[in-house]
Amino acid sequence: MPTLVTGASGFLGGRLAEVLARQGEQVIVLARTNSDLRHLSAFLGNQVQVVRGGLTDNGPVMQAVREATHIFHCAAASTDWAAAQVYLESNVRGTETLLAAAREARRLERFVHVSTTDVYGYPQVPCSEAGALQDVGLPYNRTKILAEEAVWRAQESGLPVTVIRPATIYGPRGKAFVSDIADLLRKGQMAYIGGGRATGGFLYVDNAVDAMLAAARSPHTEAKAYNLTDGTGATWRDYVTALAEGLGCKHPWINLPYATAMVLAAAMEAPYHWVKALPGRPLLTRHAVFLLGRDQEYPSDKAREEFGFASRVSLEEGITRSVAWWKGLS
Repeated sequence: MPTLVTGASGFLGGRLAEVLARQGEQVIVLARTNSDLRHLSAFLGNQVQVVRGGLTDNGPVMQAVREATHIFHCAAASTDWAAAQVYLESNVRGTETLLAAAREARRLERFVHVSTTDVYGYPQVPCSEAGALQDVGLPYNRTKILAEEAVWRAQESGLPVTVIRPATIYGPRGKAFVSDIADLLRKGQMAYIGGGRATGGFLYVDNAVDAMLAAARSPHTEAKAYNLTDGTGATWRDYVTALAEGLGCKHPWINLPYATAMVLAAAMEAPYHWVKALPGRPLLTRHAVFLLGRDQEYPSDKAREEFGFASRVSLEEGITRSVAWWKGLS
């Protein structure tokens, strides 16, 4: 099946494209000229065809979807801090452009949209897929909701859609939850929020890829949304402690109560809202406080029951692989 993967220069899309290529599938990736595709170098020109362009470039997008039987839309601005326009262009405009092109793809069997559990608005108690989408005023949360709404409109018009809502994806090449935390641990700047007692909702990247492929190939998943976590029940303290020990770093010594952390994050963000050209980024953001201070173990029972999602890689093994990858960089 010729398969289009957006975001193949990134973490999840990159791993998905690599797995598909190793399985002998024909993979199409949409990537800008300056995109780093070294992780796919063994497959370029063989299993992997590169179409140069961005998600809002109509011509390249139309070319990329033309022969695809499956589209996996992994591309997104998922950082906890960026300009509002970056989120809007990547998460909303890019999705809308891709959906418009997908409607013209004559061979398309399934469009898998990678959303996020952030669309629920970080409730105190993680909800099922029946939970309402809640805009809490953060640009990532807001634009991922807008992107999902565009996907559901396309589904109502006849596009064969499946939506995946992963929680905390980690693993080799992972930035936010591996390399960024590793950097903070080495600098002694990693903090626990609320003692690190919140569950992380961890999902190893290969388990996420397995789930996406199973969902795309199942006849029972069309027009449905699925939460994805490995269901380990592990807390942020569990995860960060294991990562620190694997890296040979000291455990975090900073611990902020949730309410204090949220006030501090808002104060740190404020100068960047007032002075748009201010370089760098806040040391702490409200988005990070939500993720580290609110339980993220969203139930994945629906995915397990309807398309057989199962986590092959344990948390312990996933952390071991992540540490080995990080050590290989340093």
